[in-house]
Parts: sequence; structure tokens; C-alpha cells
Amino acid sequence: TQVVLPLLESDLLTIMQAVAAEKLADVEVKFSDKAACCVIMASAGYPQSYEKGFPITLPEKDQLIFVAGAKAADGKLLTNGRVLGVTEIADTLPEAIAKSYEAVKTVKFDNAFYRNDIGKKALAAEV
Repeated sequence: TQVVLPLLESDLLTIMQAVAAEKLADVEVKFSDKAACCVIMASAGYPQSYEKGFPITLPEKDQLIFVAGAKAADGKLLTNGRVLGVTEIADTLPEAIAKSYEAVKTVKFDNAFYRNDIGKKALAAEV
């Protein structure tokens, strides 16, 4: 059995504040029917032994990239382990996966590593 979780469209902070104030009924919570895929990019060797401090080049166009194991130094963004998550949203899961892997190609840093099978189990479960 596959569990499909809808994407949250509403602002999560607003929802959490409403829950804390016991006023969730006053907040509209919206979900999307779209699909998302996030490919994590790490430094080769992570989490055991890996080199740090390589400059990261991000794409110039707007993309959904969540920086995790990186640090800012001298005006540059440098690698520091599990570096970032490249996320894409599309109408279908196969489209989201394909878009994520295309977007990964636009992020550059030395010793970059990412898995090539993200979403494979989910796609197999959809059949």
C-alpha cells in the first residue's frame, strides 16, 4: 500500500501559530495535487570521511534549493557535508523526479555526490 501525502500550499508557520493559539479552525489549510522530488547533494564520502570547503555555484534562475551543510565565508558559500537538497514540483511524480535531476546538474561543487535512484520505489509502487 502506498501512502500519498499531498503538498501543503498554505503557510506552515501560520498553521503552527494557529495550532498553538488553539485557533486552527480559523485558518484555511490548502493542499496541492502536485508531486515533489528532492535530491540531496552531499560531499563524496559523507557522512564518514569527506573534504569540506569547496565553493558552491548555484544556478542563476530561481530554484527550490534548501541549503543544509554549507557555510558562508568571504562572500562565498562553501561545502560542509550534506550540502543541499534540490527540489522540484510538477504535475506528476515522474515529471518532478526528472526535473530534480535536471536541476541537480545546474549546481556545481567539487566532490559532489548524489544518489541516482531517488523516487524509484515510489514510481514502482504507482504501477
